[in-house]
Order: sequence, then C-alpha cells, then structure tokens
Amino acid sequence: MSEQVNDKAEKVNDKTNKNPLKGLFNYQWIVKNIPFFLFLSALTVLYIANGHRADKTIRRINSTTVELKDLQYEYKTLKSEVMFRSEERQIVKASEPLGLKVLKETPVRLRAINN
Repeated sequence: MSEQVNDKAEKVNDKTNKNPLKGLFNYQWIVKNIPFFLFLSALTVLYIANGHRADKTIRRINSTTVELKDLQYEYKTLKSEVMFRSEERQIVKASEPLGLKVLKETPVRLRAINN
C-alpha cells in the first residue's frame, strides 16, 4: 500500500514539476531562435521609425497649409489693392503731382496721306 501512495505522490510531483515554459526558455532554445529575435527587433525599429516619419510628415503638411493660407490672404489683399488703385479716380489722383490731367476733349486722329 505504501508503494501505491509513493506512486501517486510521484505522479502529483511530476504534474506539478511539468511547467510548460520550463523547457521553452532554456539556453539552447534561445540560441536557436536568435535570428527570429533579431528579425523582431528590426521590425520594431522599423515600426518606430515609420511612426516618427509619419509625425514629421504631418507636421510639414500642417506648416505648409498655414503658409498657403497666409499666401492666399496676401494675394487677396494685394489684388484688392491693385483693383482699387486701377480705378480712374485713383489714377487721376496719383498723376496730379506729375502735372498730368485728364483731357476734356476727344483726341485728334492723325491720318497718313498715301501718294
């Protein structure tokens, strides 16, 4: 009967000692899988680098968008200023200091005489 108790105790000890991860993480397994670990490390570095690159690209796009809006505002301002200055009244006002005046009479057309 004591043999049966010892056999049962050994079986229980065998079951508790059988840790599925014990055989998995031994030196030989680690050495065998070094290329896989290096591959995973390279993928991790590439993933992080891709994230940084995407963030940098988004920042550049945002700064370009802001610059584009500023240039659009400047274009609209200059365009309205040119339109205002090209009005006849403004041209007359700007040419007065030069001594230029608007003619009240119609211009005379010169004709060439063909012989």
